[in-house]
Amino acid sequence: MKIGIEAQRIFRKKKHGMDMVALELIKALQRSNSKHEFVVFVQADEDENCLQASEKVKIVKVKSAPYPIWEQIYLPKAAAKEKVDLLHCTSNTAPLYLSMPLVLTLHDIIYLEKISLDQGTAYQKFGNIYRKLNVPRIVPHAKRILTVSDFEKERIQNYFKLDNQRVITAYNGVGSHFKRVLDQTELNNAKAKYNLPDEFIFFLGNTDPKKNVKGVLQALSILRKRNALPAPLVMLDINKDYLSKLATEIGDAEILNHIHFTGYVPNKELPAIYSLANLFLYPSLRESFGIPLVEAMGCGVPVITSNTSSMPEIAVDAAILVDPFNPEAIATAVENLWADKELQNLLVNKGLERAKYFNWDANAALTLKVYEEVLS
Repeated sequence: MKIGIEAQRIFRKKKHGMDMVALELIKALQRSNSKHEFVVFVQADEDENCLQASEKVKIVKVKSAPYPIWEQIYLPKAAAKEKVDLLHCTSNTAPLYLSMPLVLTLHDIIYLEKISLDQGTAYQKFGNIYRKLNVPRIVPHAKRILTVSDFEKERIQNYFKLDNQRVITAYNGVGSHFKRVLDQTELNNAKAKYNLPDEFIFFLGNTDPKKNVKGVLQALSILRKRNALPAPLVMLDINKDYLSKLATEIGDAEILNHIHFTGYVPNKELPAIYSLANLFLYPSLRESFGIPLVEAMGCGVPVITSNTSSMPEIAVDAAILVDPFNPEAIATAVENLWADKELQNLLVNKGLERAKYFNWDANAALTLKVYEEVLS
């Protein structure tokens, strides 16, 4: 069989979650003993060394264009030209008109829900509008829908009234490089490069409202005001004007003095930062999976996350679960975990074991099975 895989943005330098998922899946398919041919449709960009063509994997650079035009016009033409037997679209949306069967990875349907998360940057708002228009029209035509947790599977089935056979849970994996870094030189280099504090709380957030940056700032403010903030918060590439606005909204501009900004960090350098952190804070309002949870666990850092959506399913008992809508609960969890070395060690050990459950080779094997079922 000749399997087409949409991976439009995997060559961009600053990759995001869905880009990494597509890239890791393709690499796992490349490693597999499958005899199928895979044609990966991409848009040319800066980081073309992240994936190499091989006897099994052909890379087709499709004409550059804004995402909807690329997906609706150029991708189906390229797929037809390559005569693929099936097209797998990996990032929630897909062409409305295809000449071959469609497998869709639907990471989440947050943008279709009534909960008030429809904010963020202009880019995020545009993306949500496109998904709102596209997803309800393509889901009925997809032969199989892959999603990333049982929680999200149930949401999708209920929303679209789909039978159980059409929606399959395929858990994300964690990159093999997400392991506890023990090499002191590597740790020292990361600490120096990003000017990291000796002790810190690590938080991966962005301007998407579901990441709960405001709630995290409120929790830090609570701790600061009672002289219980144990260490600075380290954040990666985030808009500082956005943070300043949130700090003003919560009435504590001084909290910004307790946040350390690293700027953009390449994915391959993240394990060292996880390994240097004293704890990882991930109290999102809504996640379909939450890959950073597993990355942190794999790197041996104790985790605090949310008791909502998919996060209890992914973390099980390997993290402290809190109400993400309650900043006081987040603050208390940080204070208590920081002071309890025994609990930290327990969570580290449980997290290391839990992370082993999520791997890309298993994800690829399940995905291959889905391809074969569709084309049988």
